[in-house]
Amino acid sequence: MLRLPKFALVTPRTAAEAVAAVAAHEPGRALYVAGGTDLVPNMKHELFTPELVVSLAEVAELRGITETPEGGLRIGAMSTLTQVAEHAAVRARLPALAQAASLVSGPQLRNMGTLGGNVMLDTRCQWYNQSHFWRKSLGYCMKKDGTECHVVKGGSRCVAAASNDSAPALMSLDAELRFLGPAGERRLKVDEFFQADGIWNKKVGPQELLVEILVPPPPAGHRGAYGKLRDRNSIDFPLFGLAARLDLDADGR
Repeated sequence: MLRLPKFALVTPRTAAEAVAAVAAHEPGRALYVAGGTDLVPNMKHELFTPELVVSLAEVAELRGITETPEGGLRIGAMSTLTQVAEHAAVRARLPALAQAASLVSGPQLRNMGTLGGNVMLDTRCQWYNQSHFWRKSLGYCMKKDGTECHVVKGGSRCVAAASNDSAPALMSLDAELRFLGPAGERRLKVDEFFQADGIWNKKVGPQELLVEILVPPPPAGHRGAYGKLRDRNSIDFPLFGLAARLDLDADGR
């Protein structure tokens, strides 16, 4: 049986309190937890062994799906994937995002997992997402505790892959991410957010907290869809994900 390592847990009530709690520790020694569907298994595998875990469960400002003054949608980072997939406005205006959220894992994990957590997923690799005993027997890997990539022999870069179902859909919708960190607030377009680094594939620091996802209003003739390739029709992470967008004019062209 895999057990969680020892850690302290705090449950702040505001995003600012959460950021302050993480910022009081060295990077990597304090981590945010949303639904826990990614972090908790990774902690059991000793991929992360934080001193402090900061639960976002009581931060009300991170929840909810509301319309912006411009007519777009503001989706709190702690909105569950089920809520995103079933929300009437998301289904009507952002069908690709609703579809992507509905295809993540299985229903139990969608009920716990959040949209923000899916955006912030750690990269995955068959040599990395294993128990400590398994990884130790191979001499670890470049992403965690070692210096060698077992995927690309002699490679100088980690090639662990992103598996965020929501990312292609959000890119197609020109969505923006709002973060709060020790240095203040900043915003990034989703299509500018990721970088080609399997160890840390995001252009934000680990102490920055994703607060909300902002999606501009789509045109009246907007159509969208998301599809994924995976070994099984449920549970599995995507081997490949694709979002498509079509904006029709008033004549349907």
